[in-house]
Amino acid sequence: MSITIVGLGFAIMLALMFLSIPVAVAIVAVGALGGMAFYGFPLVDMMGGVVWTSLNSPAILAIPLFMLLGELLLRGGIADKMFDAFAVWLDRLPGGLLHTNIATCALFSATSGSSVATAATVGTIALPALAQRQYSMQASLGSLAAGGTLGILIPPSINLLVYGSLANTSVGQLFAAGLIPGLLLASCFSAYIALFHGGSGLDPNRPRLPLRVKIGYLKHLFAPFLIFGVVMGSIYGGLATPTESAALGVVMALAIVAATGRLTPALLLNCSVQAARTTGMTVIVLSCALLLNVTISMLGATQVVTQWVAGFQLQQVSLLLVLIVFYVILGMFMDAMSMLVLTVPIAVPMVVTVGVDPVWFGIFIILMCEIALITPPVGMNLFVVHGLRRDGGSFRDVVAGALPYVFIMIGFVILTMFFPQIVMWLPDRLAGRG
Repeated sequence: MSITIVGLGFAIMLALMFLSIPVAVAIVAVGALGGMAFYGFPLVDMMGGVVWTSLNSPAILAIPLFMLLGELLLRGGIADKMFDAFAVWLDRLPGGLLHTNIATCALFSATSGSSVATAATVGTIALPALAQRQYSMQASLGSLAAGGTLGILIPPSINLLVYGSLANTSVGQLFAAGLIPGLLLASCFSAYIALFHGGSGLDPNRPRLPLRVKIGYLKHLFAPFLIFGVVMGSIYGGLATPTESAALGVVMALAIVAATGRLTPALLLNCSVQAARTTGMTVIVLSCALLLNVTISMLGATQVVTQWVAGFQLQQVSLLLVLIVFYVILGMFMDAMSMLVLTVPIAVPMVVTVGVDPVWFGIFIILMCEIALITPPVGMNLFVVHGLRRDGGSFRDVVAGALPYVFIMIGFVILTMFFPQIVMWLPDRLAGRG
């Protein structure tokens, strides 16, 4: 099998997606039809068993549970209180409420797992307050779009769960690997805001809140920090699997929402339906990617691509720099989940041959997916945040506001290449290595 056939199959999938064919249909068309063309119906018959075996696992059950956890926090009013609490503490920093956007996105990411949900939730809460205080619309939209990307990096992350399933890598290790980079990237966003938007929202005549009032607002952060601590602490401590910890988080969220008096049958039904819809879309794409993996394995496509890349004799850093360019270009035309499921089966074996740890590469590819979320013309977070504004402004505002964060993320990826312990320190310690 030649590299030409592999490239042709990949090109056909991209062409189908650009023609607005659903991602799942494009992937399964090439995977199933390609497998049938080479091996006939026996291969297609075998695919059902492979997909069932892969999806019939406890790890996949964590996806709907984490989706439901995020819905409960959103519709239970916890996210609103988070924003209020961060606002009173970060308002006096250079950049004011723009820091609140980043901090709220980071904390909501730690209990949600979805970037689009994070951007939509925090944007709905923040934009009215930002408009009232006359913040720059470009800066406001850009910080919300970029802050929302943290949803797939800071654990728990749905994309990390999918990567773990496709790459056969420990989800617990991936969650541990994503925590420190997620917090550092959020800090980089805040540093940029302080340096380049430090004058935003400054009003020397605005009265200062008494310290006791500000301390009183901290109670609104207790619930999300408690849920994050229990969910991730149980995973890091080896007390629960990601699925079990997700179930713990859902039970805690139900109890907290019930304690506030907002848990009603209507709210629970709404949360369940929304979580089911999002889970359905994710699992369908994952199932089709698994079908494609069967064809890729049978055809030996991975070995062909690996040998082809090895022929260039690229060093580890050179290969990763090429992949950065490849993913940035691909991310301009493809959503993050599609990019993930389409490239992981080929990319992981390829980078492992040059000594890249698959756990580290999981964070690398998630960071590239984050960039895809805010690069036009198909950056999902750009459309989500732009759709929340009510002033009828131009889409160029959100693109211009988010563009500096793209360069920050690319720089951060390169930093992790030269200092891989940024990613690997925590998983190594938890695994007893080093």
